[in-house]
Amino acid sequence: MSTLPDSVLSVIGRPQARVDGPLKVSGRAAYTSDIELPGLLIAVPVCSTIASGRLTSLDTAGAEAMPGVHAVLHRENIGRFYRLSGNSMETGYVDEARPPFEDDIIRYYGQYIAVVIADTFEAASAASAAVKAAYEVTPHDVRDELDADDEPKVQSERGDAHTAFDTAPATIDATYVTPTETHNPIELHASIAQWDGENYTFYETTQAISVHLGTLSQMLGIPKENIRVISRYLGSGFGGKLWVWPHTLLAAAATRHTGHPVKLVVSRKMMFQNVGHRPVTQQRVRVSAEPDGTLTSLRHDYVNHTAIADEYEESCGEVTPLIYSTPNLRVTSGLARRNVGSPTSMRGPGAVPGLYAIESAMNELARVLNLDPVELRLRNEPRVDESTGLPFSSRHLVECLRVGADRFGWSQRNPDVGSMHRNGLTVGWGVGACVWPAIRFSADANVDLRADGSARVVCGTQDIGTGTYTVLAQLVAEETGIPLARIEVGLGDSALPRGPVSGGSGVTASVVPAVLDAVRAAIRMVLSRAVAVDGSPFKGAAEEALAFSAGHVHRKDDAPERGVPFGQILEAAKMRAASGSGSAKGGFDDPLKKRFSLYSYGAHFAEVTWQPEIAQLRVSRVVTVIDGGRIVNPRAARNQVEGAVVMGLGMALFEHTEYDRRTGAPINSNLADYIIASNADTPELDVTFLDHPDTVFNELGARGIAEIGLAGIAAAITDATHHATGVRVRKLPIMIEDLLAGESA
Repeated sequence: MSTLPDSVLSVIGRPQARVDGPLKVSGRAAYTSDIELPGLLIAVPVCSTIASGRLTSLDTAGAEAMPGVHAVLHRENIGRFYRLSGNSMETGYVDEARPPFEDDIIRYYGQYIAVVIADTFEAASAASAAVKAAYEVTPHDVRDELDADDEPKVQSERGDAHTAFDTAPATIDATYVTPTETHNPIELHASIAQWDGENYTFYETTQAISVHLGTLSQMLGIPKENIRVISRYLGSGFGGKLWVWPHTLLAAAATRHTGHPVKLVVSRKMMFQNVGHRPVTQQRVRVSAEPDGTLTSLRHDYVNHTAIADEYEESCGEVTPLIYSTPNLRVTSGLARRNVGSPTSMRGPGAVPGLYAIESAMNELARVLNLDPVELRLRNEPRVDESTGLPFSSRHLVECLRVGADRFGWSQRNPDVGSMHRNGLTVGWGVGACVWPAIRFSADANVDLRADGSARVVCGTQDIGTGTYTVLAQLVAEETGIPLARIEVGLGDSALPRGPVSGGSGVTASVVPAVLDAVRAAIRMVLSRAVAVDGSPFKGAAEEALAFSAGHVHRKDDAPERGVPFGQILEAAKMRAASGSGSAKGGFDDPLKKRFSLYSYGAHFAEVTWQPEIAQLRVSRVVTVIDGGRIVNPRAARNQVEGAVVMGLGMALFEHTEYDRRTGAPINSNLADYIIASNADTPELDVTFLDHPDTVFNELGARGIAEIGLAGIAAAITDATHHATGVRVRKLPIMIEDLLAGESA
């Protein structure tokens, strides 16, 4: 541990500018599609124009004869891809299990049926449009009304929820629907593949370099040591870039076929078809309580749509069993197969749509009981995780609710519908709690403390725009006192020590122990040299009597400046650098989960204004309080939560992908018609982090916070909307038509 007192520490727990910021704002950060290689060719896929049926013929002759076209690959000439042995974070993971061109069956609109490789994007696009396909069409189904195809699966159960509900004095029985939402990061999915006759190099838009490596090894039938995956910078992914999608395999086949490096950039339209989405969910929540608000039962039955050939489950009930105390609970899940591309993880998978339903039901129950919705939640705070009986590693949801209520001014709330006004507008207030699992993955890291007084830390994870470069630099700076500006961070390359996926808000918690182990090992090497080499003022001293801080080696009973710069020790030892390695274990089967319930918590308070004369609903203010353990970089953390809240505003008011029931095609497959929240929609945001380090989880007590800010906010907004308008919306997004209809729940 650092020997510096807290009063002089300046890196961990204090706002830091991102070390990669200057590269990004100056345009020097090279994203995947920025990469140019000698002889680079461009690939453009050919997509099906039906949603269900069979490809009966493909005429590529016209396309192949066009200027600049090198090849048109399809099922007959692309070669073989292999399926995964099974999804695993360690060996490979996909959501669309079928490799491209494996058969002639069309299962969703836009499915790849061929790929054109040409000298330029224009030539490849023109040739792609010239490929002629014929189909045998069969009926498709893209309905968002869901009934489970099979018997629902019980995910969690205790007591007798059925009987408790039927005999309770106060109940809510409501169904909540969330729509298809499409990831729309500014950076499109892209892959650049290069084959040298023996080895592949991939430049990828990926949130999981290590998983990409394992997946490509299996699906291409190539040993891992013959594949390198690089992703230096990512223009966000929101979960959609976690796993390998078919376009990467098309690029791999194209480079192998042509002998040239090949770039394939997925179009914005293809983003709505070929690289995943958050699925439609339909959730029936039945909750019952005593007159004083004590819950007696909670039933949560959800169904989500999935692709015809895949079984993606949106785990809406993941946090239902532990968020509130109730003796009787039952959670079930089901799948409804549709002719759509495979769904995938989207920021806050499972818990985000799930908490929209649970928190909405709690708000409705509070109104039935004539009880303040904050108070209802406080009265049902569990002492332990009632789904497992395990103690919480750290849980401060009650404090989140109380601090948030105080900052928001909740005590001034008049609960009567339409009773609050300001500046001629009707004002509504709502609340929603949020929960997200504390996740950590296995990670390795190396640290070099260099003789010139600088340091280098490397890990084969990636920075998806959340500040991972800065976090690694902060960890080294905290332990050594080396200024951030003198710490080089290497990420984004599978040639580096294996790093965690950037998903589940798990990177920071994963790299903390690995980097700390590595830097401490490097420090020990410096100290061992300090007591052994000629030219060191500490030669012959006991190693345990020395310390390393503020970039100096010094005696523990002396100030750092009375010692010597550590580089001087390395120079005396004729060493370029002192190196250390560290590792940490984790994963979805983390042994710590058998001893503790590991989650982060929070609360959102939302204000909306309603102007019925012009049917204008706006979110005007949001107060958020997060219990995320120790916050390593409050500046980046606040940015993450604010971004999540704005994304939740989009979830509540705007975002939904519409499928044309006649063709099965996504209709609004562009950023003009798929509406997301903009700067003009962004309300006043107030974010507070509680300071409760979760040292059970890791040494620094840090948990992830990127996703929790999206959980619960939609329920707060819909409840605020009801408070202002009297209209209870249970199907997202809130539509003007819902409010004009004026139907009160």
